[in-house]
Amino acid sequence: MQSEMHRLQLWFLGIIAFAVILFLLVQAKFLLISFSIALMLFSLTSGAIGYLQTLRIGQARLSVLLASILAVSLIAAVLILLSVLVLTQTNVVVSTVLQYSGPSQEAVAEIFGWIGDDAEAAVLSWLSEVKIAPWLATLAGQAGNLASGTVLVILFIGFLFLERVWFSNKLENLLDDPARAQRIEGILSSIVHRVNRYLVVKAAISTITGALVYLMMRLLGLELAFAMGVLTFILNFIPNIGSIVATLVVALVGYVQTGEQFTGLALLSVIGALQFSVGQVLEPLLLGNTLQLSSLGIILSLAFWAAVWGVLGMFLAVPIMVAIMIICSHVPRLRPIAILLSQKGLPDLAGHKEGTGSDDTEIDKKAA
Repeated sequence: MQSEMHRLQLWFLGIIAFAVILFLLVQAKFLLISFSIALMLFSLTSGAIGYLQTLRIGQARLSVLLASILAVSLIAAVLILLSVLVLTQTNVVVSTVLQYSGPSQEAVAEIFGWIGDDAEAAVLSWLSEVKIAPWLATLAGQAGNLASGTVLVILFIGFLFLERVWFSNKLENLLDDPARAQRIEGILSSIVHRVNRYLVVKAAISTITGALVYLMMRLLGLELAFAMGVLTFILNFIPNIGSIVATLVVALVGYVQTGEQFTGLALLSVIGALQFSVGQVLEPLLLGNTLQLSSLGIILSLAFWAAVWGVLGMFLAVPIMVAIMIICSHVPRLRPIAILLSQKGLPDLAGHKEGTGSDDTEIDKKAA
């Protein structure tokens, strides 16, 4: 009887703890999203410091501090440039949407014309009730938050680089166990390696896809070619769903501008084939066994983080899921979670063999 009461208490405490964590995630989402982005950018560029330190100016080498300052300055310049680019394209999209809002509703309604005039009229009536202005106001507001978010991310990255030098020493003193500290560093290294490879591959593939969308729209003489290329690049970072949304948006934009169903269908077919080839052939080929995440787990992760952090949460869903899977695989009581999140039920097989030169199993052996 007492054991059952104890289990019940544990369940209630777990539910309360989850509710508190969820509340904090929602309330501090701006800060946490900025910190998460800063962590990913820091992990991507921390290797650049080692490279900068190898550079020589005569007989002198760059110090860790100077290399860190150069790295942070480079990241800040890139982030500011990207922010300006996104803000500029957002303004273009908002003004164009206002211009094409009426014709686009009529064009979409015409798609259902083959069903009958009543169906076309019903769709047009429903679309006319959709208020675009609040959506545009929300979009403009999100774009406005981009500037403050960029500044916060740059500050976080700067402090992370400063802490980087003493992290190993702090971890060892905190745990008072060199073997355990080494094991935790190995786990963190595994997370960094997998997330970095995922981001690099995604960035390369998204750049190629966005460039092809831009070229295709330019060849057809369509407006918003650059904006659609940028949109495709950004949405491709959302697994499974992003590429579908980007394809439909580009096809709809082409159809609305020309009023020709052939143009819309051509864009839908070509870009859809391109996205399928990239997503099902090229991306798995480049990523290999780096992730090995469950497809259902990815969808559930997207839904959860979208509900908690909005659209930005969908971009961070996969990196967060990778980190959770790796951490859970090293905690015996949480290992069932790692098995469920992995694609084949073998989370250790997704371990990296590059970068640190060992997989997670070897990390465990060194710590033993």
